[in-house]
Amino acid sequence: MIKRIFIIAAAVAALISCANPEARKAKELAFRIIPEQASHFRFERLSDTMDVFELESVGSKIVVRGNNANSMAYGLNWYLNNYCHTTISWYVEDSVCMPKVLPAVPEKVRISARAKDRFFLNYCTYGYTMPWWGWKEWEWMIDWMAMHGVTMPLNITGQEATIMKVWEHFGIPSDKIRESFTGPPFLPWNRMMDIDKWMGPLPQKWIDGQEDLQKKILARERELNMKPVLPAFNGHVPGAFAKLRPEANIKAVTKWDGFEPEYGCWFLDPEDPLFGEIQKVFLEEQEKLYGTSHVYGLDIFNEVHFFDEIEGEEWDPEVLARISKHVYETLSQADPEAIWLQVGWMLYHDSEHWTPRQVEAYLGAVPKGKVAMLDYFCDEAEIYAMNKNFYGQPYFFCFLGNFGGNTNLSGDFHSLSDKIERVFAEGGDNLLGLGGTLEGFGVSQFLYEFLLDRAWNTGVSDEQWVRTLADRHAGEASEGIENAWKVLTDDIYAGGATYSGICPVSCIHPCFEGHWNWTTLTSVPYTFDQIAAVWKTLLQNPEDTDFYKFDIVNVGSEVIKLAFDPERDAFTACYRARDVEGMKAHRDYMRSLYSDWDRLLACHGTFSLENWIAQSRTWGGTPEEKNYYEKCARLIITTWGGTGQLTDYANRQWCGMVTSYYQGRWELFWEEAISSVEQHRPFDQEGLDKAIRAFELNWAEPDEVTLAYPEAGNAYEVASEIASKLICFE
Repeated sequence: MIKRIFIIAAAVAALISCANPEARKAKELAFRIIPEQASHFRFERLSDTMDVFELESVGSKIVVRGNNANSMAYGLNWYLNNYCHTTISWYVEDSVCMPKVLPAVPEKVRISARAKDRFFLNYCTYGYTMPWWGWKEWEWMIDWMAMHGVTMPLNITGQEATIMKVWEHFGIPSDKIRESFTGPPFLPWNRMMDIDKWMGPLPQKWIDGQEDLQKKILARERELNMKPVLPAFNGHVPGAFAKLRPEANIKAVTKWDGFEPEYGCWFLDPEDPLFGEIQKVFLEEQEKLYGTSHVYGLDIFNEVHFFDEIEGEEWDPEVLARISKHVYETLSQADPEAIWLQVGWMLYHDSEHWTPRQVEAYLGAVPKGKVAMLDYFCDEAEIYAMNKNFYGQPYFFCFLGNFGGNTNLSGDFHSLSDKIERVFAEGGDNLLGLGGTLEGFGVSQFLYEFLLDRAWNTGVSDEQWVRTLADRHAGEASEGIENAWKVLTDDIYAGGATYSGICPVSCIHPCFEGHWNWTTLTSVPYTFDQIAAVWKTLLQNPEDTDFYKFDIVNVGSEVIKLAFDPERDAFTACYRARDVEGMKAHRDYMRSLYSDWDRLLACHGTFSLENWIAQSRTWGGTPEEKNYYEKCARLIITTWGGTGQLTDYANRQWCGMVTSYYQGRWELFWEEAISSVEQHRPFDQEGLDKAIRAFELNWAEPDEVTLAYPEAGNAYEVASEIASKLICFE
């Protein structure tokens, strides 16, 4: 208690001494992140108009200068990374490892940004990672973004509070409005005009709580010189409004990803006069609640079609130009300073229709500089290169890197580096900057650290950056950990684009061979021997940092996943040979892998189903409400919704989940396969599929399935014990 009082007193004294408000905000951030060391830093404001920071040792202080609080925050993080071997996790629960004595800066450092702005987040992140976050998680995340130089975060928390006011203005009862909303983790797809009603109606207490949270988020982001991207009206109207205004040009949107018609959406044509009227009310009500940065995210073609095509003909460029012109005019009439930010995913996802001719017409109908594009998925497609740098309109070059929050080792480090350098060289003067558009946080934080570092003129080579990364995870210079990370970035995080549906065999819908569905693609660009060698190197160089523990759990999890594959294949071979004893032996070994896997994952909180469930339940006030939120939390990471087309899309290898859910499905498969051989009858695939579907739906019911979790052990000891069974340590 005495120590804490001393730290608080020191913080107050230090903040009073910061006359400049920008420096004061940076100092406040330092006390939130590293409270015991923050008093050793001094923050000063530079007069530069561009984003720049300086580091210098002056007496006993580390002086961090910047043109604003955001640049100072990035400068602080640069010091922590490159002098203290410290990494700040994007999760608030992870500990921060700091040296006992702060290293001096030998000579003054000055680094400027080479990207005007840095964008971060994806609409889907609010469903796959952030739906249950409160202020504790958000406060930390905002600081993380500032420390990585993010200037334009997507911010759609609390959108439903605005929507409620809009439709109440037009005479829709509140219960009918809430009825059109989905459950919390599915709201991104409700906002993007993909689905209505699924796991609704949305409780009013949730809407009110998110409104309060959004106000805190925006206030802090603006303090740290961010321009939050808020939504605008995209034409999505509730079914009740379509019935109320039959004269309006409202159409049903194409059904999305296997959802039944009752969950379909309604779209108001942008050329209908009502579109502009609603847009004006939307932006006015939103500004009353949340203010504005004049940058609005608005997408009308995200995986949906809303107008009829003439078979065999391309979309008419004149029609597309007319649509974009009208949409922009509704924004500019409501806010003359409006910038329309659009997700470029549609240009990749529906490339059949979005040819360069269509893209040029669509973008060219908006005044130059008034529409900005997110080149959303550079991992796979560099859209700017296919469309003449977006025909002069500003854009962000974005790395997606993770679909659905999948917990896999995916992404191509060196390819990403090459693409970043190419866009800076060839992307034109209208390149606004870089962006991270991850669907979920998954386990690849370092790739986004790298991406955002490359938005600055650091002069650091890839090789040097990786060595520093390894030392940051170790907490000190470590040749062994550096060697492990060289292999990781050269051979593991390699092999091409990240893709959706990455899933190990141990977590797919059980089958004798293959991978069952597009949401469970099992191939990886490395072998068991390659990843096992990395694990062995890590374990031979023990460290005591949180990130080292994370690495040995993360990499070890991958080793266990790949150990499962040959066992599944051997089980299948025994089935075909009608070798019951062999089938049982391989089943038992796979069971032991699940057990070891669960124990390993329990050693680090990042891999915790229990945390995900507990966060969801905090939003409920009664047992019924808590169960509602928990069911939503269970659904999105398993069957998702609809007819099952998205089952396992958001698969997670989490403690408590690999045994209760994934192993549970395989147990049904093993039982059917073995009994079919023992009873000399055909394998009942149809019956098994029904049983597995019933199991999946039942698992999502909190009242039906009580989850159990192994106790957390010492990460190094547990990992070493399991590794000794799986890989050779000679």
